[in-house]
Amino acid sequence: MTIQRSSAEENQSGKASKSSKKISLSHNSKSGRWLWFWVGMSGIAMVSATAGALLAVSLTSTPLQQAQLSPKDEAAFDSDRISGGGLRFSELTRPVNLLVMGMSVLPPDVQSPPEETKNLKYLPQVNSFDGLSDVMLLVKFDPETKKIVMLSVPRDTRTEIEGYGVKKINSANVEGGPALTARTVSNLLGGAGIDRYVRINVLGVAKLIDALGGVTVYVPKDMKYQDDSQHLYINLKAGKQHLNGEQTLQLLRFRHDELGDIGRIQRQQMVMRALMDQTLNPATVAQLPKVLDVVKDHIDTNLTVEELVALMGFGVRTNRSNMQMLMLPGRFSEKGEYDASYWLPNRDGIAKLMAQHFGLESEQEQQMADPGSLRVAIQDSTGGDRSNLRPLIRALEKSGYRNIYVAKAWGEPLEVTHIVAQQGDGDSAESIRDTLGFGEVRVESTGNLGSDISIQVGQDWLQQKSILEELLTK
Repeated sequence: MTIQRSSAEENQSGKASKSSKKISLSHNSKSGRWLWFWVGMSGIAMVSATAGALLAVSLTSTPLQQAQLSPKDEAAFDSDRISGGGLRFSELTRPVNLLVMGMSVLPPDVQSPPEETKNLKYLPQVNSFDGLSDVMLLVKFDPETKKIVMLSVPRDTRTEIEGYGVKKINSANVEGGPALTARTVSNLLGGAGIDRYVRINVLGVAKLIDALGGVTVYVPKDMKYQDDSQHLYINLKAGKQHLNGEQTLQLLRFRHDELGDIGRIQRQQMVMRALMDQTLNPATVAQLPKVLDVVKDHIDTNLTVEELVALMGFGVRTNRSNMQMLMLPGRFSEKGEYDASYWLPNRDGIAKLMAQHFGLESEQEQQMADPGSLRVAIQDSTGGDRSNLRPLIRALEKSGYRNIYVAKAWGEPLEVTHIVAQQGDGDSAESIRDTLGFGEVRVESTGNLGSDISIQVGQDWLQQKSILEELLTK
């Protein structure tokens, strides 16, 4: 059953205003074309100015690439151009897979002079790229589909590392740097090509957030944790707030709850979406040279300055609904299953995800999921009791959804319901959106971990509830 909103009143008002619309249509379309023309010209001018400033920065500052790669290591990455030549220098010309690594390096991870730390009671973070990669993302920029897809790979993922056996994937950087990490990620993901890499260490993340003016985000719960050995002090209160770089770092590093690193990935995705909503605009892109100058000592990448401009320009032009955030399919290892705690990858789930979002061939035929087989979690954010959700559950059941359950409430009060494609199945999320007639589809992994689709119920549900109840009685 597909529930649709009544449009009788809309039809009446539409008839009444039809003639006036015809009169103004020609003028509006012309003025609209001119508006978009000047917006486009302003964007081109902004990107061009940014490119010029970036080129000046690149000639006078530390090179973006700080690692020395051998010819064999360089072969781990696709060397073909990703941006146009001449006047098309800021245009992304093909799909690009970018491996992003966040480094949290302590003295034991690298060769560090003892005199630098012997009098300290804690282990300080080191401005290095040689340690464990605590954060790992494969980001696809695709000018053909006009989408940006981000796949989070948990640091504890159990996988084969060439020459070193089966280990946690975050150790690949320690053993062989960005090249070995790229080959390991590619093998894990069914042979996905890696075009470029970026490594940023923890010292640079705080500086980056500060350079961008901080970030407004909802802290899902009180977070308090102290580890003197790592000089790690986390003390955040729940609620929507504007965080500076150090506070954002606390939110990103907290992992001491029931979901461990997976919960941290979910919070990372929340921060990334907030940053994208806040910073991916021409005005911010124009500040990129200044931002780069602040964090350049903490970044290592084989992207050229021109390629960086092309990726940023593509990001500015990408609709927010076309920015998708996924997580590597898998499960937690059980106690005693292995000698350490792992995230165990689901090979079938990975193949399906890579075929759907990264264009890899799969032996599995891509079909629309049967509603009866989908696990649908409902997370209330309105503060009401469970009885308020019964019409919602009945509407889903009437449309063939059988595996529905009420999960832990969503902490952030939402104005608009989020229909979250937890496993990346955006089509099924859209189908639920069409069934209910309200809500906003998000392809990300911030929902209930055991679900295929999570419905995070917002205030718009309270406005639709009576309509649904009336339709269900017919």
